[in-house]
Amino acid sequence: MKGRTLGRHFKEGGKNLVRNGWMTFASVSAVAVMLFVVGAFVLMIMNVNHFASALEDDVEVRVFIDLTAGEEEQEELLNELEELAGVEEIAFVPKDEGLDSLIASLGDQGDIFETLRDENPLNDVYVVHAENPEETEQIANEAEELAYVDGVEYGQDIFEQLFTVTNFVRNAGFVLILGLMFTAMFLIANTIKLTILARKREIQIMKLVGATNGFIRWPFFIEGLLLGVIGSIIPIGILSYAYVRFYDTFGQQTGIEYFQFLPQNPLILQMGALLIAIGAFVGVWGSMMSVRKFLKV
Repeated sequence: MKGRTLGRHFKEGGKNLVRNGWMTFASVSAVAVMLFVVGAFVLMIMNVNHFASALEDDVEVRVFIDLTAGEEEQEELLNELEELAGVEEIAFVPKDEGLDSLIASLGDQGDIFETLRDENPLNDVYVVHAENPEETEQIANEAEELAYVDGVEYGQDIFEQLFTVTNFVRNAGFVLILGLMFTAMFLIANTIKLTILARKREIQIMKLVGATNGFIRWPFFIEGLLLGVIGSIIPIGILSYAYVRFYDTFGQQTGIEYFQFLPQNPLILQMGALLIAIGAFVGVWGSMMSVRKFLKV
């Protein structure tokens, strides 16, 4: 298509938006409202997913080394742990450091354990992190079978509940956003159909005087595209402003390590790109589906 012809189609599409002001307003409003709901849920679900990932990443296996193991035995155990499938990182925590942490965690009451420094009864510990947090239980079970291991701890009591909850949040969020997107698509498409239905006679006259289907479609294609993009810009602006204000006020003041909100960038850019893509797609799709019906004259 020549640039001049494409420019003509853009000009006609823009004129149609102005010429059908009220229907344009109705379509843009429908797009804006539905995409506002979708965008709000996207921000919420991405933050919840971020919380879940932070919790999962903190899951670790603490392998307590047998008190009788010397340096060679500890080195041998380390090599065997590194060979386990799914192990990403291993850190060594000597028993003196473990005692320091215990005393510090108990505050003033921890002073009573100062007497243990000469004969520290704690174990040296290997702290193992898995590449995939869901492999933690398997690594713990395999580590427990190795020689020179006095015991293994990985938060068995909360492990299954944690991953059940995080998986539920992820799946429910995905299904919810997908459902909202489809709802938005059909509502927006129906609104655009009403816009084009009001211009049914215009399309039929163009067809009767010999205009090709492509010549008729292009201005509606441009019009649908503009409706979708304009309708997406409004919720992007509102949600971006609201999230920036929210993050500046509460984002870094939750006081809970695992519940830190995602920073504005790149979250807002990702949300904005998604809403523009959805708006443009449903605008074009709604226009094309509606025009096709009236081209069969």
